[in-house]
Amino acid sequence: MAGRDLGEGTRLAATTGAWIVFEDEAGQSLRPPKARTWAPRGHTPTVRVSGKGSGRVSMAALVCYRPGQRPRLFYRVLTHHGRKGERRSFSEDDYATLLVAAHHQPRAPIILCWDNLNTHRSAAMRRFLTRHAHWLTVIPLPAYAPDLNPVEGVWAHVKRDLGNHVRVTVDQLTATIKTLLKRVQYRPDLIAGFLGQTELIIDPEPP
Repeated sequence: MAGRDLGEGTRLAATTGAWIVFEDEAGQSLRPPKARTWAPRGHTPTVRVSGKGSGRVSMAALVCYRPGQRPRLFYRVLTHHGRKGERRSFSEDDYATLLVAAHHQPRAPIILCWDNLNTHRSAAMRRFLTRHAHWLTVIPLPAYAPDLNPVEGVWAHVKRDLGNHVRVTVDQLTATIKTLLKRVQYRPDLIAGFLGQTELIIDPEPP
């Protein structure tokens, strides 16, 4: 990857008709992110939260692009209630389920761009990638490059809308996040804008 060009990934996509897919994860606790809102001058609104509620919501998303096609968003949300023995992050099976769902809808090959998270490089994930190599190709992103991942735009958009809401329970937070992500799914212009923010070049022409 050089000069904001996905290089071999875009050439392979043009040759095979594949979708270029970016993946990322994020999390949100019951403490809402800071956000701006409207208020009378001199009366800054204050929302008091304890931040002590147990639980956290994990989010994983795929944004999918192919020249001439409507961009798409697929996501998976996990609710962690803070129970003993409960997994706090996505497993290989969770990622596999998300990737298979993205593949089944357009029924086209996928070129997956994601980071070097431990779960992405585990033996179980390598076995999954090998079994599905006929439709799934992986291109690792640089070590730390959030500015190259359009999914960061999804998280920024969702967390901006979460900023002015208070949720008492983690289940209420989960429901709100799912609603916000579903709204993004129905806005292909917004998903295209997330790619535009990265200034990445997706060349529609084969070599």
